[in-house]
Amino acid sequence: MTQAFEAVPGRLDAVVAERLGIARADAQRAIEAGGVTVDGVPARKSFRLAGGERVEADLERGAEVPAEGPPVGVRYRDEHLAVVSKPARMPTHPTENRRGGTLVNSLLAMDIPLASLGGALRPGIVHRLDAGTSGLIVVASDDATFRAFVQSFAAHAVDRRYLALVRGRVQHDTFGVEAPLGRRGARIRVVSGGRDAATAFELRERFDRATLLEATPHTGRTHQIRVHLSSVGHPILGDARYGGGGQDARALGLERPFLHSSRIAFDHPITRKRIDIEEPLSDDLTEALRRLRDAATS
Repeated sequence: MTQAFEAVPGRLDAVVAERLGIARADAQRAIEAGGVTVDGVPARKSFRLAGGERVEADLERGAEVPAEGPPVGVRYRDEHLAVVSKPARMPTHPTENRRGGTLVNSLLAMDIPLASLGGALRPGIVHRLDAGTSGLIVVASDDATFRAFVQSFAAHAVDRRYLALVRGRVQHDTFGVEAPLGRRGARIRVVSGGRDAATAFELRERFDRATLLEATPHTGRTHQIRVHLSSVGHPILGDARYGGGGQDARALGLERPFLHSSRIAFDHPITRKRIDIEEPLSDDLTEALRRLRDAATS
């Protein structure tokens, strides 16, 4: 819906934000999308208003998520859902302050339908991966599938497995971490009274100063695997935020956390067909393991 008003003196983006009661960033997005005109003519966000001009603003133009970006690997797709491989360093979905460069943008550019129920910024997104995490993620293409997946994730009926290379030699072949999580500033921490979180771990390969684990999250909290591993003294290598940075990570060439969504399995919410997909490690993580194995045999 277009809103019109008589301008007061000032910079266009600031005047639009003040007059319509919105964030300046939202006003700027609408302007850059061509959704704001001054006396019928689109203007730049820095345009100086003298006062008295007629300003028309279509905020929905700025709220659109653009279809753009490189294609991603599709591992399964039908009319109801898609399982895709998210590259490392690609955020899963846009935010209020970042509308481009995400998995959602790429999926839209690939003409993969996304359910509306996720919202304008998270269409079709029923779970997410951190920007630094690579690997498999499932998205819903219609609202019925979205609703069914929400129930499946709540019932822990979606089997998700991750590979994580952690600092130190883990002594146990299998173990679990049950520790509530809550936000403290910019980080997630184990906190009393936080949201329940549980993760199971199983040994995959042991080295002198590092261990490759398979992680199975039983809940879906933000940064759950990363924080749980850090809390037991084995942070993920390459994860500087939670204690996994430093020389050990640099020696392996790691520039992001060694965390990879390697397998996802579930009963198709519509057809009931069993879907079970595995994804090999990305090249950077394969190279890090090669360096570890070469050092172990040298």
